[in-house]
Amino acid sequence: MNPGDHPPSLTRRYFLRLQAAKLGGVALGALALPALRPIRAADTRGRKDTNPFAYDVGRFEATDPKLVRYQEVARFRSPREKARRLAFGPDGLLYVAAGNHVCGLRPDGTAVMELALSRPVECVAVGKDGLVYVGFRERVEVYNAKGDRQAAWEPPKGQPWFTGLTLVEENVFAADAGNRVVLRYDRAGKLTGRIGAKDKQREVPGLVLPSPYLDVEWHKDGLLRVNNPGRHRVELYTLDGDLELSWGKPSAAIDGFCGCCNPINLAVLPDGRCVTCEKGLPRVKVYHANGEFDGVVAGVETFPENARLGAGTGSGAGIKAGLDVVVDPEERLYILDYVTGIIHVMARKPATAT
Repeated sequence: MNPGDHPPSLTRRYFLRLQAAKLGGVALGALALPALRPIRAADTRGRKDTNPFAYDVGRFEATDPKLVRYQEVARFRSPREKARRLAFGPDGLLYVAAGNHVCGLRPDGTAVMELALSRPVECVAVGKDGLVYVGFRERVEVYNAKGDRQAAWEPPKGQPWFTGLTLVEENVFAADAGNRVVLRYDRAGKLTGRIGAKDKQREVPGLVLPSPYLDVEWHKDGLLRVNNPGRHRVELYTLDGDLELSWGKPSAAIDGFCGCCNPINLAVLPDGRCVTCEKGLPRVKVYHANGEFDGVVAGVETFPENARLGAGTGSGAGIKAGLDVVVDPEERLYILDYVTGIIHVMARKPATAT
């Protein structure tokens, strides 16, 4: 089920209460917007409807053109509404998890296949054998290309909320935002490990998720990339769950991660650079493997409707506005805008190509 469409008991407010309880009373107030200046009284003189305690993020909405490393080369819309996540398959198709469907598209956006499912899909991944791994909110199911269900895995204990999948050899790594952990399964659906859970002995601080955004990606260097949005950073783990490296900082400036919980989704380029997506101020950026800021793929200007909804206070607005990104074999980036359903295809500018 798409998070934004849950009944009131499963809204973002519910998710926040759930996570606060699990954190044992850690105050979410400590995760407030950093590096933002309060609006001064002089800024709002004569305006009765202005909140004097509001924060002004307008100065962060304009992207310095010198920092933009990519340009849009194409765009198309998801064939189904409520598109949530993207994945490239070994067949070269772009798979879109959208509502109750998984759609297979050619890189130009032409739809060539579709799986119609019984309930909303949260995430998707495709194996070399053509099997489609579908993450619903509470469990993972496996389908063949014809839409025949091959397996339905047992839901994990707790409050599962699957939001990301990645396949590594004979393993399936599933990002469970509800339980704040990445679960490691074998291809038969047997749970074989847990990654990211708080562990003092292994010096793992634990994942902080004020909202249901958790992603996991793998790179050929053998390490998993996991976003830890409440801590404003990206963490690198071995397949066995050892934390090898983390980077990132809370800041609304272009090289940091702003708001309560960013980044929300990730992708990894062949050379190890990490692509990050943010909500609130919707931005897509690239960082070197060591966490050094590389540049901007697309700034707030590219996603105006997303920015407006992400800044809203309506029920569920915070988890309806977001972005996802994947990398194709030619290293172009496909960015999904949750709000408009548009998929932006971005290529590195020739003058700054590496």
